[in-house]
Amino acid sequence: MSSVPLPISGTSLQVSTVHGTVRGTVERGVAVFRGIPYAAAPVGALRFRAPEPPEPWEGVRDALAFGPTAPKRPYSPPLDRLLPDPDVVGDGCLNLNVWTPSPARTGLPVLVWIHGGSLLHGSSAVPLYDGTAFARDGVVLVSVNYRLGIEGFGVFPDAPANRGLLDQIAALTWVRENIAAFGGDPDLVTVCGESAGAISIGALLAAPRAQGLFRRAVLQSGAPTALPLGAAARRTTELIAKRLGVEATAGALAAVDPAALLAAQTEVTSGGSPLTGGNSFQIVVDGDVLPRDPLEALLDGAASGVDLLMGSNSEEYRLWFVPSGLTERLSAFKLRLALLKFKVPGATTRTYRANRPGATPGELLGALATDLLLRVPLNRVADARTEARGSTHLYEFGWPSPVLRLGACHALEIGFVFDTLEMPDAVALAGADAPQELADAMHAAWVAFAGSGDPGWPAWDASRPVMGFGPGKPAVLRAPRDEELRGWAPYRKNA
Repeated sequence: MSSVPLPISGTSLQVSTVHGTVRGTVERGVAVFRGIPYAAAPVGALRFRAPEPPEPWEGVRDALAFGPTAPKRPYSPPLDRLLPDPDVVGDGCLNLNVWTPSPARTGLPVLVWIHGGSLLHGSSAVPLYDGTAFARDGVVLVSVNYRLGIEGFGVFPDAPANRGLLDQIAALTWVRENIAAFGGDPDLVTVCGESAGAISIGALLAAPRAQGLFRRAVLQSGAPTALPLGAAARRTTELIAKRLGVEATAGALAAVDPAALLAAQTEVTSGGSPLTGGNSFQIVVDGDVLPRDPLEALLDGAASGVDLLMGSNSEEYRLWFVPSGLTERLSAFKLRLALLKFKVPGATTRTYRANRPGATPGELLGALATDLLLRVPLNRVADARTEARGSTHLYEFGWPSPVLRLGACHALEIGFVFDTLEMPDAVALAGADAPQELADAMHAAWVAFAGSGDPGWPAWDASRPVMGFGPGKPAVLRAPRDEELRGWAPYRKNA
């Protein structure tokens, strides 16, 4: 790697991409380029189609401000106070941002961030995702917008499925073709995401079209999963079309006013959560972009040459259960119904209850759901990769936020990973006194993983090492909570 100092802050910089020249600026010692189109605006005839390359431009295009975000609505109360979701108006939502130590550098590792938000919310403009700290520490950070909701993941008989996933592949292709001009190494790309972003990465690991576009992957609080292309996958799309009084086809919905379509989508999908269920959008096994279930594919050895860093937060459920009052409101009877629905063995429930004396029915359900949906499948993937060519590392984030009794809830770790604890959205979740030393440790681990595939603790093996990030000093745990893990198939004997 060569080292070339940047000009002073406020200085503009130009970089040539395959589609044209962009102008960025120096901010806080790094070069930043925002709102670069990686695909054509998905409007008109392109609204429900696979992404197409952007039209090349002449002259110099300003890349000084975040580009338009995908059509979406804010989170519903009370989550809207905890998860700010900026909305940038415009048609060209298929854009990305680049933070780099310097475009004049060469061979730098690259981290591509795919945001979460249940495939309904989020964007690359969220302040928490500022890439300055990564660029400061020698990593080129790219953050990506992709189509959300019915435009990105609605299932139609007359349009390709998984359009949002195709957007992500198009963005990674752009990185492959252009990132060297920003100082990055196209052969040293790590794709990283949280929640729905991590679920997307699980699909990318199993998607033939994504092969060769990244060398490493980070899955934060999201496990590989997808729905079969059937009635369940079509349900949300059909409910939205019914509410609008049109056929559930891309052709019919393309004629609907975008604001009316978004309003109907919000009405149909409100009221649920990733843990409690409800009408939602999911990645689907379409036989094309995603030929098979991504978890099954990974268990069978897919992406064996890709280094993986995976993990979750110890109290993911508290983001949804605590602000809504579900931790106190859920009755013992409704807990029993939920356990029957998810086929949780009685012995497993008893183990969790014994380990959590005094837990309310809501807290017990949340702990079980967190492990069922995240910890168990991520452990299964790790176990299947003990002989893989790529390394596998697991972590668990356990620092408890004092805000609203959120504990180590979903999304809390992001500000620590990005070293952006000073951002208002980080303060909203973690409070004003979150430990900077924990952010230093987590951020350094992600930087190291992007560069070498080794975040700084032992790779997964028979001793099942997991790096525990807080409370207290980060430390390697061996087979943490395996007694609980053995309560789930396929870890139960004779399961």
